[in-house]
Amino acid sequence: MIMYHSTRGGSPPVPFDQAVLQGFAGDGGLFVPHPVPQLSRAQLEQWKSLDYVALAREVMSCYIDPEIVPKRDLERLLAASLAPFEQADPPLVSPGQDGRQWIMELFHGPTLSFKDVAMGFLIELMDYFLEKLDDRLSLILATTGDTGPAAAYAVAGKKRICCWPLYPAGMISREQELQMTTIGAGNVCPVEVQDCRNGGDDLDVVVARLFGNEQLKKRLKLSSVNSINIGRVLMQTVHYFYAYFRTVERLGDPLVFSIPAGAFGNLCGGELARLMGLPIEFICATNKNGTQHRIFADGIFEKSPLQQSLSSAIDIVIPYNFWRFLYFRCSGDTALVNKAVTEFEHFGTVQFDDILHSKLRQGVVSTSISDEQTLESIANIFEQTGYLLDPHGAVAVAGAEQCRPGFAEHTPCVSVATAHPAKFPRVIKKALPTGRSLPESAFHHSIEEAKKADTKVLICTYDELELLLVEKIDASLKHLSPGL
Repeated sequence: MIMYHSTRGGSPPVPFDQAVLQGFAGDGGLFVPHPVPQLSRAQLEQWKSLDYVALAREVMSCYIDPEIVPKRDLERLLAASLAPFEQADPPLVSPGQDGRQWIMELFHGPTLSFKDVAMGFLIELMDYFLEKLDDRLSLILATTGDTGPAAAYAVAGKKRICCWPLYPAGMISREQELQMTTIGAGNVCPVEVQDCRNGGDDLDVVVARLFGNEQLKKRLKLSSVNSINIGRVLMQTVHYFYAYFRTVERLGDPLVFSIPAGAFGNLCGGELARLMGLPIEFICATNKNGTQHRIFADGIFEKSPLQQSLSSAIDIVIPYNFWRFLYFRCSGDTALVNKAVTEFEHFGTVQFDDILHSKLRQGVVSTSISDEQTLESIANIFEQTGYLLDPHGAVAVAGAEQCRPGFAEHTPCVSVATAHPAKFPRVIKKALPTGRSLPESAFHHSIEEAKKADTKVLICTYDELELLLVEKIDASLKHLSPGL
């Protein structure tokens, strides 16, 4: 039976359902599966022609024991989570039509972001477990743009879950904000937080403080669906398998993924797929904040002041899923991870020695993409092919162009497009020639409808946030009638 261990090694392993419902481990660490399943070539052969839903069932069955979620229920939960998608199978397009440069579109879900893929499934799982326990949860999550809308949509109408998406005022696009504030569900309470100098990282501090108070966490029934939740990371392994099977000529051939890196959850999903047996490598493409790039290039993990960029959803200077990646790369050495976390908490920086730095860099090339390069990438791809990227997909494509020389010449590369360009019209307009109207691909009917809808949002300052959340969540729990 696969159990879920803490990256910090200070709390006992738990089964999958407890790991999902708890979010953080009891010692403040992140849950990781142990052991990581190893796939045979025969299994990969059986999987290579499956559609996305069937492939997701097989991959997730490797991590979820049937005693916890029977296979029939797993199929039902996956189908329900992917039902709102315009298309469940993520398109792979090759704008240059050379068969070597691919873009995987992961934004065909209800909120036009790759977060929909894992978020919908995670919420379905939570609801399934809560029904068995006759219990409920209060979800708090900080968002820099895409996680909040995905969580709000997935939670809307669930009787056992209330959701509190927190976002820094003025640091996400208006379109992303509307996707949260126009939901209109009584169990979704978006909070706009003013005076966040470090954006979403400031909000993460408040969330971590609430979760660190065990008595309060229990009273408020707190959990999280940020990418710290292992359920989301596991589901994000699926698209690596899907893209691999559809782009390589033969099983065993290498494939490179260029990933616009924020909190590191998507890259951790790829790392799990690699550990399971996929011969894949990574380009870690960051924006001008560059925290992840400094890890791989210089062996330094440090917190620096946040810089607002055009790729706002990855404006993150503390990529908390890095601790999972470190755990995998140091072969599960929890003492090493715990030492690094403690050092970072005390000093705001960790310098990795040459041996560990080499392990972190194996199969990973990184780069930091400026706003100017992001705009150039959008403009050049559109001018040459008519294909429109969002600013995060543009970071991935620009990163692929920069880092391709670091890989074998004929190895194909898949750039991950994580959001629909309709969520970022101001950036798209800035990238395209002055005076021209936005192309049709820069719009989406759901965004246009949200612009006409009523909004509901709480507004507070950063200093008021913690007390406000405690007060409001307490009130919401008191209004819950017994016997759901």
